[in-house]
Amino acid sequence: MRIAMANRLTPYMFMAPAVLIMAIALMYPLGYMIWGSFREWNPSQTIGEAEFVGLKNYITLWGDPNFHESLVVTLKFAFFVVTLEMLIGVGLALLLDRNIRGMSILRTLFILPMMIAPVVVGLMWRYMYHPTIGTFNGFLDKLGLPRVDWLGEHALMSIIIADIWQWTPFIFILSLAALQSLPRSALEAARIDGATGWQQIWHIKLPLMMPVLIVTALLRLIDAFKVLEVILVMTEGGPGLSTEILALRISRTATEFRELGVAAAMSNYLLILLLFLTLGMFAFTRWQEARAARLNAMIQEEDS
Repeated sequence: MRIAMANRLTPYMFMAPAVLIMAIALMYPLGYMIWGSFREWNPSQTIGEAEFVGLKNYITLWGDPNFHESLVVTLKFAFFVVTLEMLIGVGLALLLDRNIRGMSILRTLFILPMMIAPVVVGLMWRYMYHPTIGTFNGFLDKLGLPRVDWLGEHALMSIIIADIWQWTPFIFILSLAALQSLPRSALEAARIDGATGWQQIWHIKLPLMMPVLIVTALLRLIDAFKVLEVILVMTEGGPGLSTEILALRISRTATEFRELGVAAAMSNYLLILLLFLTLGMFAFTRWQEARAARLNAMIQEEDS
């Protein structure tokens, strides 16, 4: 009995030091931030010197219209970039899922935007949107169309376009990998049964790809809530607060307004929001995995 118990515990004992180190490395900064959010804290103080104010920072933020505005801008930005990138990325993957000569070169070209530093992407798009020397207004001039104030009235849309350009390849690469790992026998059987290309996509490919697509969307969603450098370089959050997403407001609150406690409380609000979204998407993923497993079982049964 003791030997059996020891055998069961041995793997956990070997893993324990690594798990402990990871837990400390991950949880200590998080605990520091949560503890700091309950204090009136500025950069000239250690966290121990800062006055404990309880929930004051959270209550202040709850009634702050600028915080609400930043939250709305963040939700709009995340919704549009994730939705449009998923539609374009998955669409391209479905279109290019075939034996095309030079496909490896095409894939390399597709992932180039992801390799560029966000600050450089911000600078590049800022100059392309420039009101007088920018590429886009020059193109509109040639067409005889009026110039557009890309980083003024349409600043949020312009940033969304830049984000789509940089991160759609991420969706494309993962979607194409998921697509090419699908059981070819199922697609062949559907073709023999007379299914059209659209029916194969809607009834077989997309349901089987869905678990991968949901995880991909979740990764992009988390990243969209944290984007900072591109927006800082392109618009600095303006005009007004029209492009000031929550990550930028947190940065300003900590560095310009020197309110570390309020910035920490804001980060915790963002963390809670992301936790709820993540849990919801994981629940949806499990449901989709079960659906994909049932579909796979049906296909295998028909094959046999």
